[in-house]
Amino acid sequence: MKKRISDDKPKGRLKIIEDFLPSPEEFAKAEETQKITISLNKRSIEFFKEQAVKNKTKYQRMIRGLLEKYVDKYRTNQ
Repeated sequence: MKKRISDDKPKGRLKIIEDFLPSPEEFAKAEETQKITISLNKRSIEFFKEQAVKNKTKYQRMIRGLLEKYVDKYRTNQ
């Protein structure tokens, strides 16, 4: 009888990777937010809604992420 190989076990040579996840304390930190009202053109909203469906997320979260990346790129050292 042949020995069966289980599909749920890793195959090949294993490689230990450095822990890259933030600590639970870092997850618990809530950033201060402020609600605003913004008017965007319909085309932009439709784009973000379509992309949100494709990426299984919320369109407002995507817009927030885009704004945060923009700020990070252009913020001067304060």
